[in-house]
Amino acid sequence: VSNYPNPLGICILESNVRMRNPAMDSSEPGQLFDDTSTSAGPQGAGHSGLDKGPVAYTGQTVLSDPMSNLAMAYGSSLASQGKEMMDKNLDRFIPVSKLKYYFAVDTLYVGKKLGLLVFPYMHENWEVCYQQDTPVAPRFDVNAPDLYIPAMAFITYILVAGLALGTQNRFSPEFLGMQASSALVWLIIEVLAVLLSLYLVTVNTDLTTIDLVAFSGYKYVGMIVGVLAGLLFGKTGYYLALLWCCASIFVFMIRTLRLKILSEAAAEGMIVRGAKNQLRMYLTMAIAAAQPVFMYWLTFHLVR
Repeated sequence: VSNYPNPLGICILESNVRMRNPAMDSSEPGQLFDDTSTSAGPQGAGHSGLDKGPVAYTGQTVLSDPMSNLAMAYGSSLASQGKEMMDKNLDRFIPVSKLKYYFAVDTLYVGKKLGLLVFPYMHENWEVCYQQDTPVAPRFDVNAPDLYIPAMAFITYILVAGLALGTQNRFSPEFLGMQASSALVWLIIEVLAVLLSLYLVTVNTDLTTIDLVAFSGYKYVGMIVGVLAGLLFGKTGYYLALLWCCASIFVFMIRTLRLKILSEAAAEGMIVRGAKNQLRMYLTMAIAAAQPVFMYWLTFHLVR
């Protein structure tokens, strides 16, 4: 064929060249056009089999779905509503917002309050200060009740009780736990009894349950002093220190609660008269007299 310049041979040669074109030599002979959907241009033509665009952005596609955004918004709204409901129900039983007031103390207040609990005889003004019908924070008024001193005194009392038991070779975790549980149960019983008594006597007072817990918890300061005096000076020191602290807490409770329970008569400077006021006076004295009883009951077995 090459020796004879036949036009037919030229056509045959050209057809062979065309059949050897790489663009037409493919593993899929039935494909008429190149697949360029996975390549961005001429530079990505060689990576058409490796670039999987839709698979690489599956998570982004799900996040951009309107239904997913709606579900996320609905879930966050449910979580916020649940938090508000929990805070509202918790505040009904445990007023967390009010607890901040009872812990608003400083070092100067704690020192003055401890001195007032141990020696209340020289203190004259027992009224709680108010600012726009709201009692001021305890750090600004030594007469205001707080929960910091009762809480710390309760913990210190348990530690001192453990120390006293350890010096007598009677310490055990179970016995110390019973001591803490007993003190806590008696505190709850005392507060509930006072609330019931106020209800039966129909006393119109601004005393709250937290105020009663605070006033009932101040006796732990005298209990600590009595047990420490017993550890240092024996039973004689214990009885002398406890007697002083019992008298101090009695005077403190009388002068503090009379402005709360006998508020009507005390505000007008009147002498307490009548059957109703007599009951209020007896209730005030009973609450104050119960403090020395609990102080002795919870400490006498710690000193030998």
